Amino acid sequence: MKPLWSELRPLLACIAAFSLVINVLFLVPAFFTLQVFDRVISAHSPETLVVLLAGTGVALLILLLLDYVRTRLQNVIGNLVDEQLSPPVVQAVVARAARAPGATRIDGVRDVAALRAMFAANGLIALFDTPWVFVYVAVIWMFHPALGIGAALAALLMLTLAWLNDRLSRSALENLQKEGRRASHYVESSLRNAEVLQALGMTQRLLARWRGQQNRIVGLQTRASRLTVAFTAATKTVRQAIQILMLSLGAYLVLSQEASGGIMIATSILLGKAVQPVEQLVASWRVLIEARAAYGRLAELSKDFDAGDPRLTLPAPEGRLAAESLSYRPVGTETLVLSNIAFALAPGEALAIVGPSAAGKSTLARLLTGVWAPSSGRVRLDGVDVAYWPREQLGPHIGYVPQDVELFDGTVADNIARLDKVESEAVVDAAQRANAHEMILTLPQGYDTPVGEQGSRLSPGQRQRVALARALYGKPQLVVLDEPNSNLDGAGEVALAHAMGALREAGVTTVVITHRPSLIAHVDKIMVLGSGRIQQFGPASEVMKEMQRQAQAAMARAA
Repeated sequence: MKPLWSELRPLLACIAAFSLVINVLFLVPAFFTLQVFDRVISAHSPETLVVLLAGTGVALLILLLLDYVRTRLQNVIGNLVDEQLSPPVVQAVVARAARAPGATRIDGVRDVAALRAMFAANGLIALFDTPWVFVYVAVIWMFHPALGIGAALAALLMLTLAWLNDRLSRSALENLQKEGRRASHYVESSLRNAEVLQALGMTQRLLARWRGQQNRIVGLQTRASRLTVAFTAATKTVRQAIQILMLSLGAYLVLSQEASGGIMIATSILLGKAVQPVEQLVASWRVLIEARAAYGRLAELSKDFDAGDPRLTLPAPEGRLAAESLSYRPVGTETLVLSNIAFALAPGEALAIVGPSAAGKSTLARLLTGVWAPSSGRVRLDGVDVAYWPREQLGPHIGYVPQDVELFDGTVADNIARLDKVESEAVVDAAQRANAHEMILTLPQGYDTPVGEQGSRLSPGQRQRVALARALYGKPQLVVLDEPNSNLDGAGEVALAHAMGALREAGVTTVVITHRPSLIAHVDKIMVLGSGRIQQFGPASEVMKEMQRQAQAAMARAA
C-alpha cells in the first residue's frame, strides 16, 4: 500500500491545489454582486458593469477549465487505484483461497471497486472543499462582524450535523455491509451444491435460512436508511433555514444602515457556498464509510501482497524432492493434520501415498506443491524451499491434479495451456502424454470445445483427463496427482497407468495418491499415512509385502 500512496500523494496534492484556486474563484460571483449593487447601480456606470462582466467571465472560464481538469484527475486517481491494487489483490485472494478453499472470498476485488468509487465521487471533492468554510466565514466577517458571527454559527451547526451523522451511522453502515457480504457468500456457496439442494428437496429450507439473513439485513438497512435520510433531510432544511436567517440578518443591517444591499446578497452567496461541501459530505457519507472500511480490509489483505523484490532466476529443477520434518496445523485449530513427515525422492522416482480417509494425504499433496505453507518444516525441490521459489517460476515445472478437479471457463485447449497463449504443438503433446488425445478428438469441437463454467459441459471423467493433460503441459519435472482416477472408467484407468509409466521412463518425479493397485504398479516407493504420520515408507515391493502380511494377520485374528 505504501508504493500506492507515494504515487497518489502528488495527484492528491494537485487536486488540493486546484481546489484552492477554484475556491478562490468562487469568491468572484459574490464580489461581482457586491460591486454591481454598491458601485454600478449607485453610480449609474455601464462602463464599470462591462469591465466587471468581462473580468467575471474570464474568471468563470478559468473556473470551468480547472473544475474539468480536477474531475478528470479524480478519474485518473480512480483508475490508478484500480490498476495498482487489482493485480496484487487478486493474487492475494487466490493465495488465501488456495490455503483455505472453503473460505473463498472476493471481498478484496469489491473493496478495490469501493475505493475507486470514493476517489471518483463528489465526497472526495467535498473533503478538499470543507476547510474553505473557514475562509468564506472570514470573508463574511470582513463584511460585518454580525454576519461573520452568524456565518460561523451556521458553519458550526452544519459541521456538528456531519459529525453526528458519522457517530450515529458508522456502526449501522458497517454492520449492514458485513451482513450483506455474509448473505451474498451464503448464497454463492450454497449454489455450488445446487444438485444436492434440488435432489434432496432442501431448497425451501435454504430459502428460509436466506430469508432470515435478509430480514436482518432489512432491519439494519432500515435503521441505516432512516439515519441517512433523516440527516440528509435535516441538513437540507437547516441549510435553507440558515440562508433565510442570514438574509434576514443582512436585511436588518441594511435597514439599520450598517450594511449595503450588495453586502447582503454577497453574504448570501458566500454562505451558500460555505455550507455546500458539508451538505455534500453528509449526502456522500455512505460512500465514504464503505471506502474507509474497504481500505481497512485491503490494508489487512496487503500482508499477503508479494513484496515485488527481484529474485534470482533459478535453473529448471531436475525433480529432487525432499520433505523435512513437515507438520501442518490448520489456522484456528490445535490439531495437527500432519506431524513430522520426512522423506526424499531422487529425480525420476515415483511415490504412491496410501492410507485411510482423513490421514492427511491431500494435505501433504498441497504442501508438496507449495499451495499450502507448512506450520513447521520445509519442502525442498532441488534443494530450494518451494516457499521461497516465486510461483511464476515454479509453476511451469510442477504438474498438479487436485482431488476435486475444476476447469476454467474457456476451451479444452485453453485449460491444457494453463490459460496461456495456446501453442498447438505443446497442447497436443501434453494431451498425448496424458493419453487423452483420442478422447479429446471425440468431443464436438475437439480441442476447441468450450468446457463451460467449472468444466460443466464435460463429464467428471473427461474433466479429470483434461486436468491430467494440463498437469503435463510444458513437461514439468514434478507431478503430484491426488486421486487422479477417482472418476475414470476402465479406458481412463488404462490411459492413466500408461501416462504414469511414461512419466517414470521420462525421469519425471511423480507423487500419486491412490487406493487402486493399478497405479501402485508404476511406482518405486510407497508411503502409508495414518493419523497424519508415516506408518510405512520404502521400496514398493517391500511395503507391499508388509501390507499383505498385516492384512493376512488381521484376517487371521478376525477368524
